[in-house]
Amino acid sequence: MKVALVLAGFPEPSETFIVNKVVGLAQSGLRVDVICRRLNRQAWRRFPQLLKPPRRLKVRVCWPVRPHGIALLLVLPALLRVLALNPLGTWRYLTRGWRYFGVETPRRLYLDAELLAARPDVVHFEFGTLAAERMYLRDLLACPVVVSFRGFDLNFAELERPGYYKAVWAAADAIHCLGHDLWVRACSRGCPPTKLKVLIPPAIDISFFQPVERTQPARLGAADRPLRVLSVGRLEWKKGYEFALEAIALLRYWGIAVEFHIVGGGDHLEAVAFCRRQFGLEDCVSLLGALPAEGVLREMHWADVFLHAAVSEGFCNAVIEAQATGLPVVTSDADGLAENVEDGVTGFVTPRRDPRAMAERLAWLAEDGRLRAAMAENGPARVRQRFRLDSQIAAFVRLYRQTCFIAFSRVFAN
Repeated sequence: MKVALVLAGFPEPSETFIVNKVVGLAQSGLRVDVICRRLNRQAWRRFPQLLKPPRRLKVRVCWPVRPHGIALLLVLPALLRVLALNPLGTWRYLTRGWRYFGVETPRRLYLDAELLAARPDVVHFEFGTLAAERMYLRDLLACPVVVSFRGFDLNFAELERPGYYKAVWAAADAIHCLGHDLWVRACSRGCPPTKLKVLIPPAIDISFFQPVERTQPARLGAADRPLRVLSVGRLEWKKGYEFALEAIALLRYWGIAVEFHIVGGGDHLEAVAFCRRQFGLEDCVSLLGALPAEGVLREMHWADVFLHAAVSEGFCNAVIEAQATGLPVVTSDADGLAENVEDGVTGFVTPRRDPRAMAERLAWLAEDGRLRAAMAENGPARVRQRFRLDSQIAAFVRLYRQTCFIAFSRVFAN
């Protein structure tokens, strides 16, 4: 089976989950073509699994916008190329495309040339925003289309346009969401409840994110042994770092010594640093910037508790990784996070934008070594049961086979 995964860029530094999926699918025996608008060569070196990519993986970079002016000269060579590689598919694209685009069809073909060259059995748009204006491909390529929704595409994208995903709801053969919360949001934005949906959560490499033996003192938070708190995530407004810092300030006010490490880079570095200064936390809060996976793992082994104060979150891989390493998690209830952490078992789920509730749970964990030890055992067990990478890959393979079978049945019925 040949699967085309459509992305904006590949690989993106913050999208380890995409790299793991791409490599896992190729290793499972599928032929995987990544179709993207930009190839991030510098980021490529950050992913060890891409240094020797699987033989069945191919990355194809397409033209990002419709060609104009002198760039129109590129259309003819592209047309001749895809005619040679996929003559029947190209003819079908041109004849059916005329009904959609008229004289613009050759220029549109230039944008889709790499998809035609790949000759996929299934096209999978990894983010909903990428699919919104390209659902015509289901007809022009004569193959099923799967669309993923991962958070931003439902929570923020094009909210002022109520019908933005109308074509996706009508034409997609299957909708993939990370969890039930996102499926509810998809329905609220117009997706018919009867649409074929598959809930496949994120997954991690559990062979890498291993728990470490931790001593669990009866109490933490004294001057000679502060409570060690860790957050991992891009410095963006939706991660809620101001609420995390306020929770740390409350711990200090209550007399609990704490060290807080924040791992991540992003446009809100100055805002986070300003907030740290406003709360007077410069002596106990360290902004470590973006770290490679080895550095993140080292910080997780250092920490006693993982804190995630997001105000919006599709699901969050870092929270899964924290549970895998045996860290109790204190998180907000933003979007899919309540499905990620089992409240009271692997951590605590608190109302978003409620730093006092977060601080109270952190204080509870600081004072109860047995509770920390129990959560340190429960977290890895939950990840092994629900968030294994091999289970996720198998679920996607089943999804692709199911959509191919449905598409074949539809053609046969007609």
